[in-house]
Amino acid sequence: MKKTKVITTDDILLKLCQSFSGVLSAATDSQVSYSAMVQKINKTSLKPDIGCFVLFDGGFTGLVVANFSHQAALELYQEYMLKMGMSADDLAIHHTSDEVADVLGELMNQVVGDFTGKIRRELQVSITQNQPKMLALNKQVLLSVDTNLDRPQARRVSFTTDNNNIFYLELAMDKTEFIQLEEFDQAEDCDPDSIIEAAQSQPRPKTETKAAEVDLDLLDELGI
Repeated sequence: MKKTKVITTDDILLKLCQSFSGVLSAATDSQVSYSAMVQKINKTSLKPDIGCFVLFDGGFTGLVVANFSHQAALELYQEYMLKMGMSADDLAIHHTSDEVADVLGELMNQVVGDFTGKIRRELQVSITQNQPKMLALNKQVLLSVDTNLDRPQARRVSFTTDNNNIFYLELAMDKTEFIQLEEFDQAEDCDPDSIIEAAQSQPRPKTETKAAEVDLDLLDELGI
């Protein structure tokens, strides 16, 4: 009898951690890693200095929260903007600046987009996300998923930046299992940037040169 494969809540959390680490590392051109140990918590919350939350729905419902210290927030913001070509003199120096919140919100959007794509490919489950909300905080704010969860579970994972600044990821969702009954082929992960680079590296057809040669021959025949 064929053995079935089971994907649990913690497997989904691992995929989310991989999206956080992979996207942030690539976006900032630095190493962002996560702890191998995960903490069970009772409730998710936004904490100082900057908190961000994203709701997702569809095949399963959940809440993703990221809590950044001001050091971690500024490091990720500055590394990302420097990679994008901005001068160091033009960077914001306070974590409460709108530019910092905008950049972290964009990075969170990329992270959760990568996560939802991974879930769609690897679990054949479709989930949607809302726009990430970033808040500069000086007090803790409790958050809960606005739905009836039969067996709610919450987890916290710590992340470390290249400069050893810490931030935390929290996930709340219903305890769930996905059971693979049959084998299936996973769709390949298409990177738009790679496709564009490959297209640009292709040699261009020499249509312009041939057209120019034809025009010159015609002029010679006409004696011009």
